[in-house]
Amino acid sequence: MFVLGITGGIGTGKSTVAMILRAWGLPVIDADAIAHELTSRAGETTAKIALQLGDAFLDDKGALDRRKVAAIAFSQKKILDQLSAIIHQDVVHVMDERLEQARRKKIKALVLDVPIPVERGFLDVCDQVWAVTARRDIRLERLGLRGMSQEEAIRRMSVQMTPEEYADLAAHVIENNGSLLDLENQVGSLLELELGRRGIPVPGLAAF
Repeated sequence: MFVLGITGGIGTGKSTVAMILRAWGLPVIDADAIAHELTSRAGETTAKIALQLGDAFLDDKGALDRRKVAAIAFSQKKILDQLSAIIHQDVVHVMDERLEQARRKKIKALVLDVPIPVERGFLDVCDQVWAVTARRDIRLERLGLRGMSQEEAIRRMSVQMTPEEYADLAAHVIENNGSLLDLENQVGSLLELELGRRGIPVPGLAAF
């Protein structure tokens, strides 16, 4: 099974690339979605977070209070690192289970959509990594359209890896500075190249 890793900083369009790949028929394991699932209810993950950060970071149902966590995490890197480590461990466990399920189903190719290209659970299981990048001004504009203030967007971007660091880990860099069609063309060309050389058919590429 060919495991393709997609990564990139906030506002680059990483999730859009994953959406395109999913639309073309590739299964996608979304680390952010798993993390959201694990922290949206009372459970082992939120219990670990409360132990590390305090009960004040949970709501009255035992789920993560995201606004409170974000206010601290993106202004204090140490807390962000602690929070990320707790969630990462449980997310990787779920991703491992889903990868194994895919292997048992004899799926030929699969996508891991991960914002932070960590070694365990991403780099060590991916056969190839693609990094999505975009100009700083475009990223800020996209984040603004999501309702994020420029100050908050800059703060979040500053605690993530640089575009150069993402690129150093990748076999291919996708520059997402244009239209959705431009992005689809880049992704389609890379998919045709990398899966084609491995003899893996992608149904959605037939119309590309």
